[in-house]
Amino acid sequence: MRLCPYCEREIKDDWLYCRYCNKPLISTVDIGLSRSIQQKADDHSIEYFNYDDDEKDFDLNLNDDEGLKEQLIEIEDRLKEKELLGEPVGDLLLNKASAYYKQRDLEKSLKNLEMALSNFESEGDDLKIAICHNEIGLIEEETGFFEQAIYHFERALDKLNNLKDYHKVVQVLNNIGNVYLQINDIEHSYESYQDALNIAEREDLEFEAVKSASNLVETLFVLRDYDRIKKILLNNTKYFEQKNDIYGMIQTLIKYGKFYYLLGEDNYEASYQKFQEVLTLLDKIKESASLYIRSHLEWECYLYLGLLAITWDNDIEAESLLLKSLEAVRTFEIHENIKEGLVLENLAKLYTIKGEDQKAIEYFNISLEIYEKFGDKSKIAKIKFNIGKIYYDFLQDRSSSIQYLEEALEIYEDLNFTKQSAEITSLLGDIYHKNEKFELAASFYTRAKNYYNELQDEDNASDLEKKLEKLAQNDNSI
Repeated sequence: MRLCPYCEREIKDDWLYCRYCNKPLISTVDIGLSRSIQQKADDHSIEYFNYDDDEKDFDLNLNDDEGLKEQLIEIEDRLKEKELLGEPVGDLLLNKASAYYKQRDLEKSLKNLEMALSNFESEGDDLKIAICHNEIGLIEEETGFFEQAIYHFERALDKLNNLKDYHKVVQVLNNIGNVYLQINDIEHSYESYQDALNIAEREDLEFEAVKSASNLVETLFVLRDYDRIKKILLNNTKYFEQKNDIYGMIQTLIKYGKFYYLLGEDNYEASYQKFQEVLTLLDKIKESASLYIRSHLEWECYLYLGLLAITWDNDIEAESLLLKSLEAVRTFEIHENIKEGLVLENLAKLYTIKGEDQKAIEYFNISLEIYEKFGDKSKIAKIKFNIGKIYYDFLQDRSSSIQYLEEALEIYEDLNFTKQSAEITSLLGDIYHKNEKFELAASFYTRAKNYYNELQDEDNASDLEKKLEKLAQNDNSI
């Protein structure tokens, strides 16, 4: 027996990947000292939980279909035997759920998890109850039922806190943070990740602390806390280089690439270099990692390389990279996903730049449907504004432009986004002015002026005052 270098569990000599943490057992990959990063993309499951010694863990590796069919037949036969003998079947139901998950049959996986949960509840097995709630939560999250996902994660958390199993508490807190991040609830996402980090540090769980800190970086990007991001990434780099953890290195590099991109134009070259390092490492593990795992790691890499190509006026390369990103997302996500919305939105922006207006509107509308599903109001307003601008600036369709702009304005006003509200009310004033609807124009100019006064933007407020004076001169009714 030898130990997995990642989770430090005992593994068999002939295993190509660790059955506990799902990472390939690579010993010959050439890793440069400058390469680094975080947990595996699908490492949010409590896949380290043990069942009986003769059972396999519920994991996320996708096996060959024939092998899974044979496994399901074997499990079904054993279920019938145990049911006839009146023996517990919860562990077998968990394994059956795992096999269906690997087949990407989430409905059957969920059904078997719910049956397993019922079995463990009748036995009063709190650890197994927590396992079931966690895995149900992961499937609910993947299928877009976020409230149910949070409910099940919290039930798992209750059990684990009572058991004082803090290693697994940290994992579930990260799962909760992941859901809140998907629905753009940054406050609760930050709170969950920070709680996970605090507990991991308190209990001296180094690996879990590093993973939690890496997840926390995603909320810090939104909060623009770049100083703390830099500290976390430096610490994670040292950790994963010491462990020779290629997955950690890849994910840290991805975050470094995003970090430099968000810092602005002066750091674009550094961002590009980090993402190129990611592609180099991904090429080294292509024979060991499944397509499912690789696509998890590729999508953001291609997305940001596409955005960099746009800034460097390489539209052909940008389109190719963004389409690769979209393909990667659709490989590992069964249903529409917020990630897909992000890629589609940026493809739409690219087509706007290229002057392919109808194609841009088509992609904006697809991304809009996804953002509406996830309830991301600021994104919804932004997309509606962009569509309205295309209709106004390029298609001269003022009616459609007004419709989308007024819908965007309503959302921005509800969100108290003063700057965006000022910009749209001013633009609507211009549109109505050109349509010779002077009373409406004056109304929107007045609202825009008030918003700019609130922002203490004297220049724009003064310009709007001049527009109102001109309207008054040209139309005695105003």
